Amino acid sequence: MENFFELKEHNTDVKTEILSGITTFMTMAYILAVNPLILSETGMDKGGVFTATALSAVIATLIMALYAKYPFALAPGMGLNAFFAYTVVLKMGYSWQFALTAVFIEGIVFILLSFVKAREAIFDAIPMNLKKAVSVGIGLFIAFIGLNSAGIVVQGEGVPLALGAITKPEALLGLIGLIIMGVLLAKDVKGALLIGIIATTVIGIPMGVTLLPEGGKIISLPPSLREVAFQFEWENVLSKDMILVVFTFLFVDIFDTIGTLTGVSSKANMLDEEGKLPRVSKALFADAVGTVAGSCLGTSTVTTFVESASGVAEGGRTGLTALSTAGMFALSLLFAPLFTMVPASATGPALILVGLFMMSPIKEIDLDDFTEAIPAFLTIIMMPLAYSIAEGIVFGMLAYVILKLLTGKGKEVSPVMYVLSVLFIIRFLI
Repeated sequence: MENFFELKEHNTDVKTEILSGITTFMTMAYILAVNPLILSETGMDKGGVFTATALSAVIATLIMALYAKYPFALAPGMGLNAFFAYTVVLKMGYSWQFALTAVFIEGIVFILLSFVKAREAIFDAIPMNLKKAVSVGIGLFIAFIGLNSAGIVVQGEGVPLALGAITKPEALLGLIGLIIMGVLLAKDVKGALLIGIIATTVIGIPMGVTLLPEGGKIISLPPSLREVAFQFEWENVLSKDMILVVFTFLFVDIFDTIGTLTGVSSKANMLDEEGKLPRVSKALFADAVGTVAGSCLGTSTVTTFVESASGVAEGGRTGLTALSTAGMFALSLLFAPLFTMVPASATGPALILVGLFMMSPIKEIDLDDFTEAIPAFLTIIMMPLAYSIAEGIVFGMLAYVILKLLTGKGKEVSPVMYVLSVLFIIRFLI
């Protein structure tokens, strides 16, 4: 492990990497319960989707660990699964088999784009100020997810957001968890977030928030994939709607993944002097293969999880972190009742504090040049408010190109940025 992952060169060790991987898993394990719940509304077998979710996460994260050697974890993405279920199936009226076929095609296109290095060109074209802004925006986005999942911030009556009922058990437990993790971090305790998640989960038992497995059963065999695996529908593969659905999956997946890689790697100081991420093509390849594998197994688009930032915050710097996360997803196939009992009130505080960790690059953003500052600000603020990493990047890049062009600084903009801006505008229009 020492030689393969070059731990000393990355100033880390086996213990730190493994704890970081477990922390990443704990903050994203909710997908094991949520993804089957969402996709089952289309008529898909809930148990089969659970197994597909865990297996696709294992496959994609292993590629990230052993091929790209980065500490990022992957699984079926939130937002993309909602588009799959609520838009393609329930709103547009297509079968879930049609939606799975679209995901499969998107994954194939994603792999083909690797050969022409299109995604790498997009990653490299993002200016350094925007890359740092992406890190900060993801921090606010993660913190908002944590506050909302713990019930501390909720949708208000007559207002977009409001303070939740903080005396209720869920929100109160979230605040307790925040205090526990804050104290552990202040005392520089290794594995503070993981210890905090476990401690908060235990405290939640007498509070009625943490629900113990029925009958005390913590081991169970994974449900069969028979009802969901390789269920493709090719009849409408050349239809206009199929093209639109594939494009939407592809657009969100590309910019969510690039945004996550940009933000988390920027925070972890993994970018080189030119703002490029070494081996980025390998990291993106893990995402593409994961999507193809996931569609074959029976789940929606697999993407790099923004919760990977929690493992990086704990010190994870190499593929050993991702390898540990993949191992935890593999264990979840047998210990699902145990892992799914961790409440959102326990993982929410960890995400809030990860949001804090992601904020530091804001000190390096040029706020004196408004053609740099305004795009950076829009990138930061639009991620949590639009509830989308991809949309935050779109607003930031469009603002960057337009302001540079109208202030006589158009030569500072790369050709790739101009092309992307035109595509963004076309996307809004259609």
